[in-house]
Amino acid sequence: MQYSWLSFLTQIAVLLLLLGVLHKPLGLYLHAALEGRKDSRVERVLFRLSGVSSTREQGWLGYTRSVLAFSIVSVLVIYLLLRLQGLYTPGGPGAVDPWTSMNTAISFVTNTNWQVYVPETTLGFGAQMALLAVQNFLSAAVGICVAVALMRGLTRFGTSHLGNFWADLVRITLRVLLPLAVVGALVLVVAGVVQNFWSGTVTNPFTGASQTLPGGPVASQEAIKLLGTNGGGYFNANSAHPFENPNSFTSLFEVFLILLIPSALPYVFGRMAGDARQGYTVLGVMGGLWALTTTAMAWALAAFPGAGEGLEQRFGPAASGVFASATTLTSTGAVNAAHDSLPPLAGGLAMVNMMLGEVAPGGVGSGLYGMLVIAVVTVFLAGLMVGRTPEYLGKKVQARHMTLAALYLLVVPVLVLVLSGIAVLVPGILSQAPAQGPHQFSEVLYAFTSGANNNGSAFGGITSSGPALSTMLGIAMWLGRFVGIVLVLALAGAFVTQPRVPASAGTLPTHGGLFAVMLSTVAVLLTALNYLPALALGPLAEGTLS
Repeated sequence: MQYSWLSFLTQIAVLLLLLGVLHKPLGLYLHAALEGRKDSRVERVLFRLSGVSSTREQGWLGYTRSVLAFSIVSVLVIYLLLRLQGLYTPGGPGAVDPWTSMNTAISFVTNTNWQVYVPETTLGFGAQMALLAVQNFLSAAVGICVAVALMRGLTRFGTSHLGNFWADLVRITLRVLLPLAVVGALVLVVAGVVQNFWSGTVTNPFTGASQTLPGGPVASQEAIKLLGTNGGGYFNANSAHPFENPNSFTSLFEVFLILLIPSALPYVFGRMAGDARQGYTVLGVMGGLWALTTTAMAWALAAFPGAGEGLEQRFGPAASGVFASATTLTSTGAVNAAHDSLPPLAGGLAMVNMMLGEVAPGGVGSGLYGMLVIAVVTVFLAGLMVGRTPEYLGKKVQARHMTLAALYLLVVPVLVLVLSGIAVLVPGILSQAPAQGPHQFSEVLYAFTSGANNNGSAFGGITSSGPALSTMLGIAMWLGRFVGIVLVLALAGAFVTQPRVPASAGTLPTHGGLFAVMLSTVAVLLTALNYLPALALGPLAEGTLS
């Protein structure tokens, strides 16, 4: 199928226009929702029932304990209810097997949404709505909570308080995610996405042939799946299924939903820092990386005009490329094409997008806090070059800050490379990736890159439902999410106690073009240093041989 550059440029122009128009209004709304001190009536009831005082702030240790406790309990509840599905879905799918239940519980709590099962045959309406859709809201809210805590750590002075996790969680869910998801779901329903409680067999009266048509509350789950950069589809084909993504409008609208909140959060950062230029600089770096890799994806697809199998046949390959870039540059993982069918260099670019740390603009919350950690490292390196103590937003960047930042940046690469290395050395695990040569390694590398980065997309040739690979991916998802969160909150706690350091003539401005170039360079170099040898064994080798 011939690649259409006109289609690509049109989609990019529409996305930039819509996101640009909504950037400041949505940013103002997000800031007001996150920093507002007056609780709504519903919030007061929830806080009273749960015994939470929304005005009692926590230090970084208290905030961290709350995040971990909430997430561990969520995993246990989802696992248990999936195992007991037969009790509350009579006549429907029975209990989910232990390995699938474990992997799914960890997957949805970590905002990964890796799916080792066929949703329409494994889960009933109750499990989809009460477990997975709810967790799509909550896991996204946790990511935003952590980003807000880091922003408070960088912009508050001489205190130990980072806010209250429980209050932040409720406010983000009720004030931000729920209303946006309602609007998104209504648009999707009007555009043709399925929303019902019916599923059954239809028989053609003329031929006598029958067909089972799956249904369900798809649009309501689709909206938060995309807004929360979750990615788990209601159907096995995900956003390639016509009931989830029926036309070219919904395909582009779904990309818009993916990028909406992550692209607005930098404005909140600028607002909290008291300097809008800080937010615009971070947004500029995110946007520049997004434009670069999305254009490179378009080039990689256009260079292989005959590679149409597995790509979006209804809307053209340009739609596949734009969607694939958006979903791997964020932590979404939703797909409207088979990533295993991407040309080798395009598949490699999808991996690189995740290896960047999904910071362009990244997942809801996780993209911003990942970029801010890279900004801390950039400031430190700049300080080394000019021989003075580095400063960021009026705070000194010291050894303990760099230790935490360096550990954060190493967690995911270590998980990806170590677990991929173990997988290719164990024949029983490697056999679950049936491809041959470099592509077999690419399937394994993509799986652990996706899992550790909490993305959830996959090269579909790999079978991850077995006990060994399910467990290894569960480890990658859990550690990739929560070790990073602990380090980010520790970094916020280390910064928030500092007094303000007055800017001097030697202070590096952390806004504007110079810092944006430095920040982009550091992000790219860190990715290359960590992953280039592995990429050379997989997609680069495959691309040179094809």
